[in-house]
Amino acid sequence: MPDSVLDKLPALFATVLLGWAAARFSWLTDGRPGAAGASAGADPARVLSAAAQYLFIPALLFRAMARLDFEHMPWRVLMAFYGPLLVMVLGVYTVQRWRLHRGEGMAVSTGTAAVPATRAVTAGFGNSVQVGVPVIAALYGDAGLAMHVAIVSLHALILLTLLTVLAEMELARVRMRRASGGGSIGATVRATVRATLIHPVVLPVLAGLTWNLVGWPLPRALDEWLQLLGSAVAPLCLLLIGLSLGRQSLHGTLRGVASVGLLKMLLLPTLVLLTGHFVFRLEPLALSVVVMAGALPPGSNALIFAQRYRTLETETAAATLLCTLAFAVTAPLWALVVARI
Repeated sequence: MPDSVLDKLPALFATVLLGWAAARFSWLTDGRPGAAGASAGADPARVLSAAAQYLFIPALLFRAMARLDFEHMPWRVLMAFYGPLLVMVLGVYTVQRWRLHRGEGMAVSTGTAAVPATRAVTAGFGNSVQVGVPVIAALYGDAGLAMHVAIVSLHALILLTLLTVLAEMELARVRMRRASGGGSIGATVRATVRATLIHPVVLPVLAGLTWNLVGWPLPRALDEWLQLLGSAVAPLCLLLIGLSLGRQSLHGTLRGVASVGLLKMLLLPTLVLLTGHFVFRLEPLALSVVVMAGALPPGSNALIFAQRYRTLETETAAATLLCTLAFAVTAPLWALVVARI
């Protein structure tokens, strides 16, 4: 792996370790486990997660959508990447939902309803910024980075929006079943639409997209403020990974982590490689970029998703960390595979 990438990884792991230490030694609860803040329900991880969900990530998403240049998007490259990605993500969601309903029948609760969407987002959402940008820049230069940035610009819009809708649909079904013993399709749709539109991921995406389509420029002061807020997302999400790992045992999560790792770092790049090469006939540079983007480890936004729905938090944090470690080995292998083709 290029030196510039190796220089980046220690900072990521050090930030995760800082979060782990903060959880282990109760630095965020006055140094005492079960201190007043914690006993009052002010769990530091929950507070930081809420700040990321409702303040920093919305600023990042709104700014990205408002500045997106649709006229110069490499659409063939995007289709070669997002086509197999969506097929895999929807496949994971379908299988997980089938297993959930087979295991619990009609008794699916609000605590488990979001499990299929959470596993799907972890298996599909790559760390395209913190790891992807330095990797692509180091391996493929400015031309490759331009393609990768186009992929990044639609990443949250497509994956988080889709899986948020699926999670909210499942939650709406559970709530309607509890409220009225079944609930009509129309009521479920209305509840899903309402919950989705006010979601802290979907709302800023739609607002930024509207701003973009209207053609308004972002005022410099607003742009700098949004950029400042968005810059907090990376370190905050890494801290949350460490906090989640420090508070709970990994016992019982390794099977799920292994499944996510195989899906995210083996199956997805394979599907992207086959689609890009045989279906879209991408040139070597474009093919290399999409395959490496597909091979990235899970991104920390997956943990924010898990924490919002309070499900699979430790598994998602462990998958993010361990797959990032594994990426130091798998990245050169995928680069070599594409180079041989």
